[in-house]
Amino acid sequence: MHDRRPAHELATAEVVRRTGVTSRALRHYHRIGLLVPARVGEGGMRWYGSDELVRLQRILVLRELQVPLARIGELLDDDPDPAAALRAHAEELGRERDRLARMIEAVTATADRIERGAPLMNDTMFDGFDHREHEAEVTERWGADTWREGDRWWRGLDDDGRRGFDAEHEAIVDAWAAVRAAGAAPDAPDAQAVAHRHRAWISAGWQGREVPAAALRSLADMYTADPRFAANYERDGIALADYVRDALHALADELEA
Repeated sequence: MHDRRPAHELATAEVVRRTGVTSRALRHYHRIGLLVPARVGEGGMRWYGSDELVRLQRILVLRELQVPLARIGELLDDDPDPAAALRAHAEELGRERDRLARMIEAVTATADRIERGAPLMNDTMFDGFDHREHEAEVTERWGADTWREGDRWWRGLDDDGRRGFDAEHEAIVDAWAAVRAAGAAPDAPDAQAVAHRHRAWISAGWQGREVPAAALRSLADMYTADPRFAANYERDGIALADYVRDALHALADELEA
């Protein structure tokens, strides 16, 4: 006997098709209580109603805003008014859109001036780029010591140390390109081997401290959200940032399981 769903409910496969969220991620969200289906039918089929879909939309928005998964659950549970919360999310997304628009305008203007041989506008060419913003993010998420120690570690490296660190990153990007070209899914063993190597490289920058799942996921999100990071994950004109993010998310899910 087949499940007969109410008209407003969507099965897992339909949610995956409409949102791009993997079924693995939905299972993980269910397991940790972040997104519990409206019901579970025959054969373990999960069904999501209107309330669950609104909650999922908020989860995805907060992920786009770089909020760690553990913090997302707290925010959702503490806010009983989803409409007001979504309006607040929209405002924050608008601010991010405006920042990116300023960045695009600054980069385009610089390219135009280079092509015309005109002097650069040093007072505006970095509009939208605020390196202190990243310092604030690191401090808020992982503590001021993490930022200070990381900055001190990098400044303390000699030329060989910096070249070695950069060379390892380039080798990791080559490995990402290879596994993607081979058709490996982000959560496949070959891709996860690269994800572990990538995590170890991040850990080296953290002076050997273990990179927790929430931090790994947040960093992975930054690779796609910030064009400066995304530019580091490209080979032969093929963008890799989305693939890297998905593979690191899969590793983070595994670490939290």
